[in-house]
Amino acid sequence: MNPLVIIFRTHSDVEASIVRSLLDAHGVRSLVSSDVSHAVFPLSVNDLGEVRISVTAADADDARQIIETHRHDVPSGQLVRIRDEFEDLQRAIDYRFRDRGLLEHAMTHTSRANEDVSGGVRDNESLEFLGDAVLGFIVADLLFREFPQFDEGQKSKVKASLVSTATLARRAEHLALGDQLLLGRGEEKTGGRQKQALLADAYEALIAAIYLDGGIEQARAFVQREFAAMLAQVRAHGVVGGDYKSALQEFLQSRDRPLPEYRLSGTVGPDHRKQFQVELIVGGTAVAQAVGPSKKEAEQQAARLALERLSAGDAPPAGGGE
Repeated sequence: MNPLVIIFRTHSDVEASIVRSLLDAHGVRSLVSSDVSHAVFPLSVNDLGEVRISVTAADADDARQIIETHRHDVPSGQLVRIRDEFEDLQRAIDYRFRDRGLLEHAMTHTSRANEDVSGGVRDNESLEFLGDAVLGFIVADLLFREFPQFDEGQKSKVKASLVSTATLARRAEHLALGDQLLLGRGEEKTGGRQKQALLADAYEALIAAIYLDGGIEQARAFVQREFAAMLAQVRAHGVVGGDYKSALQEFLQSRDRPLPEYRLSGTVGPDHRKQFQVELIVGGTAVAQAVGPSKKEAEQQAARLALERLSAGDAPPAGGGE
């Protein structure tokens, strides 16, 4: 049986995670150990104590060489991170963490924690729980302040759309959050970086991490930046997330007008890149027509055009379109 040899020491959970990932990428299995038991939320780097990475004696020389070839040289000889794996993410979210351990915590999926035999890695489930509550409060507060004309039902509908799994996953994809996740080997192999539920959970955990690191105002500023375009949609059309068909139907019903009818008027392009042409009819009159990669998308675009034109009192005659 090969004895274990300590080949790396650090006071940073983030750096330890980076080194383990680096070794794992080169096929070297490692073990993390620490004299400090970890709490629910990450401690500051100064409080973590020493974190040690060990490999078998047979792998020790190779592991040291792998680490050295990736280490940055500094004149002072001071230990620095091999790479700051969250630098791109901090730029993307326009927020710099004082305690980067919180950001690491937010990006750690339970599959990664379950595969760590040392028990020192914490998953992001508790942060996800907190982030869900923080996001819900901030969105409710924004809607209360910015849309006083909306009744409770309208605000609830918009809020539900803003905090839905689909919306949060899209925001996570916009930030390339999937690239930053710390996943276990099994989750990595099954495409965890693209899973909608996993991305939405990580996004909520990120909001919680910002809240814990910088307070409610920093979390509010982040949410306002992230949801600015969707809130603008609500101001313009009373709809969020592109559901123009529902918005158009409600618009027409509120004015006692007939419900819209969508007719497929044709297709264009080759089979592998087919575009669908949809005509939108209201009361026997063609109000708008649009093209999209699917009938559903074409209908949404036609509804958007119709909503804009009917709201402005400028519905075109039959045959009109974009």
